[in-house]
Amino acid sequence: MSDVPTDMNLGNAVYKTLLESTQAIPWKIDWGTLRFAYIGPQIERLLGWPRGSWVSIDDWVERMHPEDRDRVVGFCVAQSKSGIDHEADYRALKADGSYVWIRDVVHVVRNENGEVEALIGFMFDISERKKNEETLLQLQRELEELSYQDGLTGVANRRLLDSVLEAEWASARRSGDPLSVIMLDIDSFKQYNDHYGHLAGDDCLRRVAQILGSSIVRPRDLLARFGGEEFVLVLPETDLKAARQVAERCRAAINDAALPHRASEVSHLVTVSMGVATAFAAEGGGPFSLIEKADRHLYRAKQDGRDRIVAE
Repeated sequence: MSDVPTDMNLGNAVYKTLLESTQAIPWKIDWGTLRFAYIGPQIERLLGWPRGSWVSIDDWVERMHPEDRDRVVGFCVAQSKSGIDHEADYRALKADGSYVWIRDVVHVVRNENGEVEALIGFMFDISERKKNEETLLQLQRELEELSYQDGLTGVANRRLLDSVLEAEWASARRSGDPLSVIMLDIDSFKQYNDHYGHLAGDDCLRRVAQILGSSIVRPRDLLARFGGEEFVLVLPETDLKAARQVAERCRAAINDAALPHRASEVSHLVTVSMGVATAFAAEGGGPFSLIEKADRHLYRAKQDGRDRIVAE
């Protein structure tokens, strides 16, 4: 394997020097025997395996990450049998036990009868590119998460609330289970801002969101900021009695936190008014009619003196 085969038209020393000085790793496999006819010396610098250890296609397969092996080998063999040039990305095992990302670009050589005779290709180290791609994907995931997150409180925003509510309504329609919603409003919040300032008001919103988040325990329950000082809790598979218990737990937790509110018309502490509504999606209607019902109950709670729960 020390010389480039003449049938690659690289017998000339100049071409051989050019080929073996490139960063890409040239190789050739004889299709009839599935053995390496040639592999460039660059392979030792990249992966650490001696050139002489690349004997057959099995060496290529065995030095591929197990998670990539079936996908890549199946694809490359199928494309090669069909005589189709192709490329594949995979993680290659280094002699020290670590992995690097490789892109293999493969050209299928046919004889005069149109039969596959050999595979000629180049291996490229794309580890840095993959690292950059992963960084970009992570940034995209973070941006996506932020697009569903309220910037002030860190809980779900209205966009995510609408999406989840529609999905839970569809699920409830299929299952026949009840779906409940709690809508709550911080009492006298305008007065809180006027008295303590808007920065303190932001801190109050964050604290209330934290308390509410700690009061729901099931993975599917959702807490979202509806707007201003209003929050909504979506409670799948929850009837009215259980939803009221959740509301009472949230209200008690806020009372226990004893957040000062000297400007309140209700108490010297921060309090909330809450409206609770339950629906069976199988009976008709829509998810936002449930929100409207909870909002009506919240309005009644305010009209009746605040710092209370209305649930029907």
